[in-house]
Amino acid sequence: MLNPSQTQDLGALLPGRSTEAGTTRRTALKAALGVGYAAAALPIMAQTAINTPATGLTAGEVMIDVNGYAMPAYRAAPAGKTGLPVVLVLSEIFGVHEYIADTARRFAQAGYLAIAPELFVRQGDAQSYGEMAKLIAEVIAKVPDAQVMADLDATVKWAAANGGDASKIGVTGFCWGGRQTWLYAAHNPAVKAGVAWYGRLVGETSALNPKHPVNVAAGLHGPVLGLYGGADTGIPLDTVDKMKSALSAGNAAAKASTFVVYPEAPHAFHADYRPSFRKEAAEDGWKRAMAWFKQHGVA
Repeated sequence: MLNPSQTQDLGALLPGRSTEAGTTRRTALKAALGVGYAAAALPIMAQTAINTPATGLTAGEVMIDVNGYAMPAYRAAPAGKTGLPVVLVLSEIFGVHEYIADTARRFAQAGYLAIAPELFVRQGDAQSYGEMAKLIAEVIAKVPDAQVMADLDATVKWAAANGGDASKIGVTGFCWGGRQTWLYAAHNPAVKAGVAWYGRLVGETSALNPKHPVNVAAGLHGPVLGLYGGADTGIPLDTVDKMKSALSAGNAAAKASTFVVYPEAPHAFHADYRPSFRKEAAEDGWKRAMAWFKQHGVA
């Protein structure tokens, strides 16, 4: 668990709850973020998993107030610095485990205030599920897009009050988080740019998911770089073509958006702890992501 200097207690954010009560409820929800890997993501490829040190960083768990609800998040930032560019790091379906925390530290080592909010926490503990199908059915499928947008708005607000520069907001996400990256770039006018890693672009609409990226593509507030795999069996390339068409008919940010497709890369090619990891595509995508944020005023 994290030490008191790294964690803002849940009790401080919930009216009528003492510090002791807040700690008890937080412990009941889940263990500290960014520690270990999600059970459904096993087996772990330890030989390729990247371990970014927290040297020189302030890193660990914080609590973000979302209209009275305390949402846990992992944040990493250069120690003692303020006025930092902000990047929101949106997880895969496995939640904020070690890989996502490490990605946040990579951004922090590059000078960003990086924040990875635990966006599934109201529905359940994504890291505790050992079966992917059960995780999707019982947790992920129950998360409303509107809830995610509100949680990310609160995260931006928290960042602005805790060392971040509200005029330099970027967002990036992987798989499920890649889809949300597109949606958030269309939702919040403060977003300067986004980088979506293999996020789903089309789909059936529902009360929880009323729109998909292709439906909001024309109205992006910040341009998005899409990093996709040509061998991704879950995201056919014809859906990338549909998204390109929607972007080409949109506003300036939409027209400035672009895709890079790695022909031999499968889904989750950036996930260095999984067998799907492709080092060359992952490293090239990371360089492009960093350059994208710099080009569009986030860095």
